[in-house]
Amino acid sequence: MSISEDADRLNNKLPHVTHEMEISPMSSQQALQPEVQTLVNGIAMGESPRWHQGRLWFADWGAQQIVAVDVSGRSEVMIETHLDLPFSIDWLPDGRLLMVAGRESLVLRQEADGTVVTHADLRSVSELGWNEIVVDRHGRAYVNGGPGVIAVVTPDGSARQVADNIAFPNGMAITQDGRTLIIAESHGRRLTAFDIDADGSLSHRRVWADLGNGCPDGICIDADNAVWYGDVPNKRCVRVREGGDVLQTITLDRGCFACMLGGAEGKTLFMVATEWRGMENASAVASERTGKIVIAEAPAAAAGRP
Repeated sequence: MSISEDADRLNNKLPHVTHEMEISPMSSQQALQPEVQTLVNGIAMGESPRWHQGRLWFADWGAQQIVAVDVSGRSEVMIETHLDLPFSIDWLPDGRLLMVAGRESLVLRQEADGTVVTHADLRSVSELGWNEIVVDRHGRAYVNGGPGVIAVVTPDGSARQVADNIAFPNGMAITQDGRTLIIAESHGRRLTAFDIDADGSLSHRRVWADLGNGCPDGICIDADNAVWYGDVPNKRCVRVREGGDVLQTITLDRGCFACMLGGAEGKTLFMVATEWRGMENASAVASERTGKIVIAEAPAAAAGRP
C-alpha cells in the first residue's frame, strides 16, 4: 500500500514486450540488473499481488476489481467488488479467498459457490481501517493497519491484536518454516520480524533489516531467505538479506507498490508499479490507468507465504 507521507490519510513464457527500465548504479555486492519487461498495462492502481493456481492475482484498487493474469499477459476479472482502497487478498489452506475490506474493518470470505460472507469483524481491535493480509499454514490470517497494529484472525473468525507500534504497517510475509512473520514498516524504513508462537501470537520482535532510505511496501520471500520489497518514492524493487545487505536493485520508471515471485519455476518476479502523486491525486491517477505489472527473472524461487 502507498507509503507516501500522505498515506496516513488512509485511516492511519514472457510476451513480446518493450524494455523500458534504465540500469542503475550498483555496488560490487549486487547482481546485475536483469532484463525487465512489461506484462500488463492499463491497471488503475494495482496492489496485493499473489501467485495462485498458475496465475498472478492482484487487487486493482482504482477499478474495484480482483484480477488474475497469466504469464502471457492475458488477464481476467475474477471478482467485481464494491471495496474502496485499501483492500488486499490471500487464501485459506482450503482454497477459499479472503479479502480485507480495509475501510469497513472487515475480512470477507468467498465460499466455494462464489458467495461472499464475513470471515471476521476487526472493529473490536480497531475501526481505523486495515491494510494487508497474509495467511499461515494453519489458516490464521494476519492483518495489519489501524493505529499501527497487527491482528491475528483464527480459523473460527475471532480476532485479537498481537503487535502494535508499527510505523505504518504494510506488506507481510511468513518464512518457509512457518515460524517467522516479517512486516514492512514503511515510515520506519525497516523490515521487522516476529516469532510466530504456537497459539498464533507474535513475540521476540526485532529489526530484520534496516533499509536506510528505503521505504518498503509490499514484500515477498525467496528460497535463499532473502526478501524483495517494493519502494514507491524511490521507484524500485530491492532484494535484501537479513541484516540489511542489498543483494539486488531493480530501478523502475514509477513507484513499485508490491512484488511477488511466481511463474512455472517460482523465479519470475512480478512488480506492481503505478505513478504516485499523493493521496489527494489518487483518483485522478487511477482514472489515467498508469498502473502496470513488470517482470524479471529472479535468482531464487518463491518460498514462504504469501
